[in-house]
Amino acid sequence: MASLLQQELAAVLQRDLPHLFGGGMAPGISTVKVTPDLGQARVYLSLLLGGDAEARLAIIKDNGKEIRHALAKRIRKTARVVPELVFFHDDSAAYAAHMDEILGTLVIPPAPKDEAPEEDDKPARPRLFKSE
Repeated sequence: MASLLQQELAAVLQRDLPHLFGGGMAPGISTVKVTPDLGQARVYLSLLLGGDAEARLAIIKDNGKEIRHALAKRIRKTARVVPELVFFHDDSAAYAAHMDEILGTLVIPPAPKDEAPEEDDKPARPRLFKSE
């Protein structure tokens, strides 16, 4: 059910309701999590592209009923109940980019070169039994 909702919500936001975003890019849907009773679906949106994320999330929340109605039209033959939609901003991609930037700025010195061990200097084998 979650994957069906994810696919259909993406189609609704991109094709059926593009006017909500003023000609801008529709948000991507990262994940949809549905409660066991199918009463509520948590929709995590990727709002990196297209401007202010909080303003875009507010637009989506304000038009939640219209989005749910458009979704119901698309899945009426597949699903018996259309869950209540709760929208969240998924900032995991921004966090990953931030961490990548931090890791890119680290200065890690090269490991010191160890002297090559001679063939006679074999590492000691661990003792497994007392008699060894």
